[in-house]
Amino acid sequence: MRVFGSIRVPGDKSISHRALIFSALASGTSRITGILESADVHSTAGVLRSLGVTIPELSPAFSVTGVGRGGLVQPSRELDCGNSGTTTRLMAGVVAALPIRATFVGDASLSRRPMRRVARPLEAMGAKIELPETGGLPMTIQGGRLRDLEWNSEVASAQIKSAIILAALVSGARARVTEPVRSRDHTERMLAARGASIHVDENSVTIDASSPFRAADTAVPGDPSSASFFAALAALAGSGELRLEHVCVNETRVGFFRQLERMGARVSEENKRIEGGEQVADLVIAPSDLRGVSVDEEDVPSMIDELPLLACLATRAHGETAMTGAGELRVKESDRISAVIANLRAIGANAEELPDGMRIVGSNHPLRGRVTTHGDHRLAMAFGVLGAAAGNSIEIDDRDCVAVSYPGFWSDLAAAHSK
Repeated sequence: MRVFGSIRVPGDKSISHRALIFSALASGTSRITGILESADVHSTAGVLRSLGVTIPELSPAFSVTGVGRGGLVQPSRELDCGNSGTTTRLMAGVVAALPIRATFVGDASLSRRPMRRVARPLEAMGAKIELPETGGLPMTIQGGRLRDLEWNSEVASAQIKSAIILAALVSGARARVTEPVRSRDHTERMLAARGASIHVDENSVTIDASSPFRAADTAVPGDPSSASFFAALAALAGSGELRLEHVCVNETRVGFFRQLERMGARVSEENKRIEGGEQVADLVIAPSDLRGVSVDEEDVPSMIDELPLLACLATRAHGETAMTGAGELRVKESDRISAVIANLRAIGANAEELPDGMRIVGSNHPLRGRVTTHGDHRLAMAFGVLGAAAGNSIEIDDRDCVAVSYPGFWSDLAAAHSK
């Protein structure tokens, strides 16, 4: 297999969600360019519309006139978050700070995901939250004026951290969140770029009471999680190189690329610059012989979404790859540990499930069979990349599920390589 050419992956999903939410909460007009037009981001737009914000149809460039922090209104219907955990948890923080009552719902997959972890700090701030015994959706929040909070999070989660920060921002409270390991920091960076009083100290983030906040334009860079699939494709190739343009290289998001270099692939950054508070660069990836690596708990937060992809890549590396400290994978769109291992075994790979991770031994044997994605877009794309490698023949049971994050994935994958 040979890789070639340049790809500009769609806009970053995390930044796209936040661009819509922050624009809606600001007083004034914000222009958004390069937003990811995926199902998950459409869910955030739909929830904001239900709360009284005029959000245009998503397009390469559009403007949002915000209603201010206190301008959201009582919804007339349930807030449908589709498959988007980010929509649910971040907007839970917003709703908790307002004198409204709202019920969050989602599809079957999202409804199984844990919401108590975000409900607990919001309840500690004074919100009233109703959850089913399962701890998933539907979740009903009665918001109101909130009190200050010091919260030690049991898990490193940008969604929990962001929900607390947003609740404090909208309510005018002070909040400090401390994590065991630093998680993605897009909320901190984007709020700081809008004038908010945000302070970062190692693994802690503090937002001051009655923090200022203003409208600002956002140029959404390419999603590093989406770029990772093509970086893996290039690493698996026999020749050529692939350029990935305008990718967000925020240090809390590039763990996969660091591991790719450790495995032996050639990864270089070109045209590195700062845009809207985020680091952006063009990534050039070239293949090389790959070797197994060890990933532990400190590595996980910066590559949590790419661990299934790393597992697929490990099947083609020399030696053993072990991942631990990744129990959070069990509460994603699917139990990604069990699902990845079951699928790897189904196509003939040497893979073992661990309580908080997985172990894979690489080989040169062709991998063939059918993969069950459980409707999980990350699994579909990871095994799609593995199926593109020379000698492999892998059928994906649900190719359409990639639409939640990367609607054009299959056409870009086909254009990036030749066998």
